[in-house]
Amino acid sequence: MTSTVPVKTRKLPIQAIGAKIFHSCNIVSLSLMMTSGLQIYNANPVFGGRAGLHIPPIFTLGGWLAGGRHWHFAAMWLFSLNLLWYGIYVLITRRWRHRFVGVNDLKALQKTQNPQRLVYAWHRIVYTAIIPILLLALFTGIGMYKPAQFPWIVGMFGSWQALRIVHFASVPLFILFTVIHSLLGRKAGGSQLTESMFW
Repeated sequence: MTSTVPVKTRKLPIQAIGAKIFHSCNIVSLSLMMTSGLQIYNANPVFGGRAGLHIPPIFTLGGWLAGGRHWHFAAMWLFSLNLLWYGIYVLITRRWRHRFVGVNDLKALQKTQNPQRLVYAWHRIVYTAIIPILLLALFTGIGMYKPAQFPWIVGMFGSWQALRIVHFASVPLFILFTVIHSLLGRKAGGSQLTESMFW
């Protein structure tokens, strides 16, 4: 007589619909902003002026300076409103208690030997660190968009060129965040966790 041992099936991760909408809108808006931003960059590269390094057209959106600006600012509004409503959603649902870094995460980095706990701690640290980067990108973007209305933003960075450099630097920082965020997500819950954030 043979007995069969029940096989445990791994429970698939389930994300709230609000998180799915937020991540999906972010992918769309940030992709539009980066490609249209590179189109704007080509009009006057940050380093080297008009003769500086240009981005191949295949990686840009808008076709020309004005077209790039139209796409960039339209996507900026989508991104900003998405970030605003998600911030309100996180506060109302108290998701911030589980998503952002806390004292226990910092303690875990120093004491825990549990690799899974370390992954969660680093994930929350990275997730928290992207907030000031995104806000800085928006802040500097507003200064570049409306320098006559917000001259004090330009003044905070010393010059228009410094403002452009900081704004442009937010792009590789966000790409780095995306890669680390994705890798940590896969370590925490595999590809199923990453996929559950979108569908």
